[in-house]
Amino acid sequence: MTESPSSAVQAARRQLAARLREIRTDAELSATQLASRLGWYPSKVSRIEHATTPPSSSDIRAWCEACGVRREADNLVASAQAADSLYVEWRRVQRSGLLQLQQKRGELYQRTRNFRVYCSNVIPGLLQTPSYATALLRQISRFHKTPDDVDDAVAARMERSRVLFVGNHRFAILVEESVLRYRVGDAEAMAGQLGYLLTLMSLPSVSLGVIPFAAERQIWPLETFNVFDDARVHVELLTAAVKVMAPTEVEQYVTAHRELSAQAVFGAEARDLITAAVHSLA
Repeated sequence: MTESPSSAVQAARRQLAARLREIRTDAELSATQLASRLGWYPSKVSRIEHATTPPSSSDIRAWCEACGVRREADNLVASAQAADSLYVEWRRVQRSGLLQLQQKRGELYQRTRNFRVYCSNVIPGLLQTPSYATALLRQISRFHKTPDDVDDAVAARMERSRVLFVGNHRFAILVEESVLRYRVGDAEAMAGQLGYLLTLMSLPSVSLGVIPFAAERQIWPLETFNVFDDARVHVELLTAAVKVMAPTEVEQYVTAHRELSAQAVFGAEARDLITAAVHSLA
């Protein structure tokens, strides 16, 4: 069962509260003693530890300082900041259509220098052709019952993809071989999309790897995710987008990308798999 957005947020808050309580007890401080050090009412410490009051960034930093673990603060602050935006329902993001979401991420794509992308279900958005993107976004619009602004959303997605050709960006992109075989759109759209992948592979800024069906798995197929400059991760689920910003969690996705990359083939071997997928359309 998919966890609801509200329960996911509350779970993240409880996890943060439990860690803060653990830090206090490891420092051998009672709640009253910690409150005294911080100049707070003891009830504030209790509310934070029971996840009834979310702590501010300054609260977390002061807490860690008082308990002698300043090094813990950055991770905990990132977790707190991510909690409220941890789970963003697609229905809420897309209520005015698909265009807004494409435009919203444009600035992030412009400022990101190093992209790490893994897709297990569809061709990554950055690599999509207009025909493929149109077929995919029409499916998404129909399923989520959003206003029909697909043509404008596709144009915005193509504009966002210009980062492949301008600026100082690098792209380490991995797809499962199954992605090459799933038909999104008709055979003509798929042939054009696969041919475009072969073209993009010649770009010096793009590393495109394919994980073959026959690869002996060292790490299982995961949900689609995008890592932006090792600073944040977007994970795409059916009902929601998860934004991960805690450094230790981001590092897990970076590690997963590295291990998935070790199972992929590149260059001529990847081209052979893409070409075989093209031939299967006949």
